[in-house]
Amino acid sequence: MNAEVTTLFLDIGGVLLTNGWDHGMRRRAAEHFGLDQEELDERHHLTFDTHEVGKLSLDEYLRRTVFYRQRAFSPEEFRDFMFSQSRPYPDMIDFVGRLRERYGLRVVAVSNEGRELTIHRIRSFGLSGFMDAFICSCFVHVRKPDADIYRLALDVAQAEPEEVAYLDDRAMFVEVARGLGIRGVHHTSLETSRDALAGFGLILGQGEEAAAAAGGEAGPGRSAG
Repeated sequence: MNAEVTTLFLDIGGVLLTNGWDHGMRRRAAEHFGLDQEELDERHHLTFDTHEVGKLSLDEYLRRTVFYRQRAFSPEEFRDFMFSQSRPYPDMIDFVGRLRERYGLRVVAVSNEGRELTIHRIRSFGLSGFMDAFICSCFVHVRKPDADIYRLALDVAQAEPEEVAYLDDRAMFVEVARGLGIRGVHHTSLETSRDALAGFGLILGQGEEAAAAAGGEAGPGRSAG
């Protein structure tokens, strides 16, 4: 592919932040609140897709999965626990911000998450400070791996598939995007994704890499230098 990359599509959970509400987090919740984890997981899998596409509020999801019977704790306590599980990957956030500044990239989230958790994560970790649009399943009512979510992201970004580099920690989602002509990268670490993006021409100079490692500031520019 010879087209210049103008746009980054990024998953949120697993790339910029920890996952929003995965199996490990549900296990910790079951242990913390004394729940039957197998039952929680079964109820979760039966209803979570509906929650992620914005057709079920978080309160409704919790009523179906946890509060279908009386509990010794409140929905607010459980919700606060869910939100507290999110953590940022600061090095990855810094790296994306520096690439955006150097190359003038559009940065678009393409993510599967429920509405309340998505909004909490955007606000708590300042994602709107360096992302131009949020094509999240709860907002657009379609979820990965449906190819329509990528088509919608392309329309919103006004980018051709070959102009987009896409990072996701789920290999299947990357494969679907590649089927549309998007340059997909299976994200496993900052280092591997940095190398993959360098292959697309998105390279930070040595000075910027050193500044990033030290937490310093790098000046803007267009060429990789």
